[in-house]
Amino acid sequence: MSVAKTSEITASSSKSFEDAIRNGIGKMSKTVNNIESAWIKEQKVVVKKGEVEAYRVTMKVTFIVK
Repeated sequence: MSVAKTSEITASSSKSFEDAIRNGIGKMSKTVNNIESAWIKEQKVVVKKGEVEAYRVTMKVTFIVK
């Protein structure tokens, strides 16, 4: 029987939402093993002087506990 845990994180990128997701999963995978999935809860952009400065995602990342 497996036990899973979910953590909510926020990540950002100056390029795209997809890049923000990759940044978040990449950073979390440095400290957490067995990541199984992620659910994107929210997407938003930071706008400065009429330009998109950053793409941000809030996601729930699920991993298997050993």
